[in-house]
Amino acid sequence: MRLDKYLKNSRLIKRRTVAKEACEGEKVYLNGKLAKPSAEVKVGDIIEIVFGEKRIKAEITDISDNVSKASAREMYKLI
Repeated sequence: MRLDKYLKNSRLIKRRTVAKEACEGEKVYLNGKLAKPSAEVKVGDIIEIVFGEKRIKAEITDISDNVSKASAREMYKLI
């Protein structure tokens, strides 16, 4: 699955266009490297997102296309 789509589905970022802009703005890292919106993600990958002074680091535990709001939290584990 594409990184920008995963960020939207997991609700780490609310909209796919915002996720794409964050990746292009060099605010998203995948396994320690700057990530493009089209980067493929898999279970076990580490995502780091920079929101101003705040950093969120999460490990991917599940990849799903259709996710309810309640189960979106189960797609990742905060580190």
